[in-house]
Amino acid sequence: MEDRYVRTMSELEKYACMWWPKEIREYAEKVSILQTFLDTQEKFISILKLADKQNPCSIFSIIEASHFSIKFFLKHLMILTDVGAEPLQRVNSQFKELFPQGKMIYNIDNVQYEYVFQALPIRSKLNNEKMRVDTLSNMQADKCDVDLTKDIIMLLIFGAACNSVKTRAVLYRCTVSDYLGNDGKIKKYVRQNYIRVSRIIAGRTANDLGNTIQNYAADYLKMKLGSDYNVTTFGTIPGVTINDGKTEAKFDIVIDRITDNSKFKPYVGVEVSFQETSNSTVERKGQDASARFLSIVSKRSFVAYIIDGAGNFSRRAAGEVMCANSHCNVCCTPEEFDVLAQFIKEKLG
Repeated sequence: MEDRYVRTMSELEKYACMWWPKEIREYAEKVSILQTFLDTQEKFISILKLADKQNPCSIFSIIEASHFSIKFFLKHLMILTDVGAEPLQRVNSQFKELFPQGKMIYNIDNVQYEYVFQALPIRSKLNNEKMRVDTLSNMQADKCDVDLTKDIIMLLIFGAACNSVKTRAVLYRCTVSDYLGNDGKIKKYVRQNYIRVSRIIAGRTANDLGNTIQNYAADYLKMKLGSDYNVTTFGTIPGVTINDGKTEAKFDIVIDRITDNSKFKPYVGVEVSFQETSNSTVERKGQDASARFLSIVSKRSFVAYIIDGAGNFSRRAAGEVMCANSHCNVCCTPEEFDVLAQFIKEKLG
């Protein structure tokens, strides 16, 4: 049974993706963007506090004076209102029905206002790329359709205050205008809505793809294994050591079965080694492999390796050491993670 899980580097190479898989890059980008917006939340709040309901377009002067990117401000609003590119594209495609006069007529504190759209509707599809909010690099770049960005910001802030019942029904989430200029309400509104953003990030950053691939693998295993298992990143296994017993061994991911309360409860420790280029990290993983294996076997537990990337396959000696001192070796694809999940279920019950 175990032989199908223990593979050599040559066998793994058949399943390897070699370069960062699309799923990991998308995951890394998502985490990076969300972390950036948590980090800039206070500045975003300060702009909303200074905004004047009675002079709606003044918010653009405040954004400019604060030296805050108007694209970052737009993305903040999209996260805050939970209105993304898809609903905005529906507004764009139905624009003449929702705004037959080419302007937004809305009511604030029983005073009617009008905003004449400068760029909407656009002929092409209104997506994140078109709005330049799809990646951090795009949001940080100078290139921007300012008129289009301003149009969408006005929709997201004042959409729910439109006079038209039909328009309000489409833009019902766009209630930011209810809180403008009110310090207490703004803080509460933003922070309550950003709770879901914080949960997505779960306190982690994605400064490097190495950490991201570990987090992605952990999240995938949580989903695949279900609620009967603990999946912990940067974890330890009781009694498992390296350096001649002097150092407690840390694993990139540790899994155990929640309902197992036996005296010799087994664990699975997972080490992630994904290197696009050859470097010393590969060698360090290989050097630790034998000590980890001997110690973990003595505790009736198991070790698995996620091995992928061109760098690992260019330094096969270190990779082979990892493979030889492992109970399960997989590559970095969803299909391979399924193999790892099956191994975990078989060993932990």
